[in-house]
Amino acid sequence: VQLQASGGGLVQPGGSLRLSCTTSEGIFSTAIMSWYRQAPGKQREWVATISSSGDSTYAGSAKGRFTISRDSAENTMYLQMSSLKSEDTAAYYCKMIGRGSIYWGQGTQVTVSS
Repeated sequence: VQLQASGGGLVQPGGSLRLSCTTSEGIFSTAIMSWYRQAPGKQREWVATISSSGDSTYAGSAKGRFTISRDSAENTMYLQMSSLKSEDTAAYYCKMIGRGSIYWGQGTQVTVSS
């Protein structure tokens, strides 16, 4: 199973980015999907999760600024990020839990800087 994350880049404080995580696997529609991030020198931390039915939960740092969503027709999960801050700078990873296994995508780098 491969997960492909994309959409990272350099953005100014207060700006927005949308991350995508795509898989070709048919298990996507029933999988629990999440975003994590890891800043340099820090542990990987959970950002948000969306269930197969579309229910979402967020870390406190993401609540109100980030929106997680999914499109089962495209086997793609998104993370819409707005009001970005320098402390959001990190590599962002997608995670899929399905068929009793956990799968990780490669990271996509988000840098928030003026």
